Amino acid sequence: MPRTAVLTDIEGTTTDIAFVHSVLFPYARERMGRFVRDRAAMPEVSAALAEIRAMERNAALGLDEIVALLLAWSDADRKIKPLKTLQGLIWRKGYEAGELKAHLYADAAAALRRWHANGIPLYVFSSGSVAAQKLLFAHTPQGDMTPLFSGYFDTAVGGKLEAESYRKIAAGIARPAGAILFLSDHAGELAAAAAAGFRVLRLDRARAPDSPPVRDGAVPVVSSFDWIDPEAPSGLRAA
Repeated sequence: MPRTAVLTDIEGTTTDIAFVHSVLFPYARERMGRFVRDRAAMPEVSAALAEIRAMERNAALGLDEIVALLLAWSDADRKIKPLKTLQGLIWRKGYEAGELKAHLYADAAAALRRWHANGIPLYVFSSGSVAAQKLLFAHTPQGDMTPLFSGYFDTAVGGKLEAESYRKIAAGIARPAGAILFLSDHAGELAAAAAAGFRVLRLDRARAPDSPPVRDGAVPVVSSFDWIDPEAPSGLRAA
């Protein structure tokens, strides 16, 4: 068994945060009302609507009221499961129609391929639904990256700022927490993962790509995946 596994965030880590906020979210928001109304009987949509009614404790909640809630949640970037489910379904149609093309940093694509070739298991943890994660990685400019990943996790395991979520992931992939390197751009997520015993490393895409690693307290900070060696104790490649 490889000595380590990699768990990566998406937004701001493998993928430009602007793609998510300036492309994906507006695309789903613009289509949400029509999609919900036209496909309310579709099993996945019907289940999401039932979940919203249960959350709101109102079984009589109409479609217009539900759409208004969904748009408000979208505008507030709420991490709510039925919202994420419906966004993912809309994005699926967009990808299949060729209207959407995912973004993936070139350095991330190269590193993920290299680590996979070296036998390092790769996993994803994002607030977007597992279905949405797979869609994104299946439709990148570098091709379909989904064969590289051994598993995907979303907030069904818990919030990304909760240490227990990371403990559940470690148990789910049957690895000691210390044998997992978590990559994220978010300090709060890294703190939660570190509290669960994970090794952590922060991506700071605002820095020049060739900027050498620095430290934010105990957390190494890199500008690109080119600086990462998952099998090194520090998570950093030798200079």
